[in-house]
Amino acid sequence: MNQMPDSRARVVVIGGGFAGMLAARRLAGARVDVAVLDRGTTNLFQPLLYQCATGLLSEGQISIPLRTVLRGHRNVQVVLGEALDLDPERGLVVARRPDDSVFELGFDYLIVAVGMRTSYFGHPDFAEFAPGLKTVDDALAIRRRVLGAFEMAETIPDLEERREWLTFAVTGAGPTGVELAGQIRELAVHTISREFRSIHPSEARVLLFDGADVVLAPFGPTLSAKAQQILHRIGVETKLGVLVSKVDATGLVTTDRQGNETRYAARTVLWTAGVEAVPFASAVAKVVGAETDRQGRISVTPDLAVPEHPNIWVVGDVSSLNRLPGVAEVAMQGGLHAANEIRRRVAHPDEPPRPFRYHDLGTAAYICRGHAVLKLGPVQLSGFLGWLMWGGIHIAFLAGVRNRIRTLATWLVTLGLNRRAERATTYTYSTPPPNQTPWP
Repeated sequence: MNQMPDSRARVVVIGGGFAGMLAARRLAGARVDVAVLDRGTTNLFQPLLYQCATGLLSEGQISIPLRTVLRGHRNVQVVLGEALDLDPERGLVVARRPDDSVFELGFDYLIVAVGMRTSYFGHPDFAEFAPGLKTVDDALAIRRRVLGAFEMAETIPDLEERREWLTFAVTGAGPTGVELAGQIRELAVHTISREFRSIHPSEARVLLFDGADVVLAPFGPTLSAKAQQILHRIGVETKLGVLVSKVDATGLVTTDRQGNETRYAARTVLWTAGVEAVPFASAVAKVVGAETDRQGRISVTPDLAVPEHPNIWVVGDVSSLNRLPGVAEVAMQGGLHAANEIRRRVAHPDEPPRPFRYHDLGTAAYICRGHAVLKLGPVQLSGFLGWLMWGGIHIAFLAGVRNRIRTLATWLVTLGLNRRAERATTYTYSTPPPNQTPWP
């Protein structure tokens, strides 16, 4: 620890997501100086990324600048950079600026809240053809692919090739995959069904793949069965009990448990099948001597600190403790717990650490308009009531009053008029101008 007897403690929070932002806000006004290090400039509400990807919400409605959130907290500084390495003995974090120059941040207390990234299960080459959905860039890339697929189909005379462009494959039947698949069907059936002349968008096929035998497995058999029924009703085709073994520009190949392979022709493949820790997490685990699980999450002590380093906490999705799920509620509560530990330790250095106690606030997934599933302990809701509860929870957790009002207004307009205002995409062609990605 580098803290001098009469100096203010230095706190570095790595990551500006749910955990990092709440930790920084909780430390506002404390006898510490806080630096929030993030590779981006905004706090992103990831649970609604799929609505940005399908033209329902804008990126501005689901994100807010970190500097705006923290501007009133004089002891909190926002630093743009990507964490690369850690020296726990000297209390230093090594980071990289966008221009690749490197700098250091000193700390007495460290909160690691770097989150997770898309996992392709040992097939990184899939990423070229099947984008994940973890960032705003991902959402905009998916929006371009989805909307672009309908535009391509409109001008292609060959019926077989047209069917390929009107087939959308989503891998992973967890909340993100189910929500994304449902939104693509809503887009095709309710929003753009009358806007084309050569094709009928409502005939678009949406295929949902998963290695499990059910959709939304963590929600339990009752809600999973209801979700399956609703997906079937709106036209989403589920292909369960199979693993995606190959992806290319024209489709994917699945392998079932007997080793049989099946190919599906689809010009748009979207990946929501898994997550893994970002590279910095492995660097942290290595230097502090902590164990990691298969996804690279760091094992922590009951107070969310890493073993042998009680001044370093790992919180959110990248933390592994008691099989807690990688959901927003765990991240937010973990960030607050780490911040409270720092406040308490600064005021009472001799007090022992307090264990983290998670309070389950429920899990919800949107399926289609008027239908969502929600699980809160023994309480299980579905249908219209679940949909209302889902909307209330997401509005409450959005950062910024303006974003809450705008998002609610957008939802009401979409329901009433079947319109999606956020359908702008960039121009993309096979031989793009410099610094522009090719179609699709």
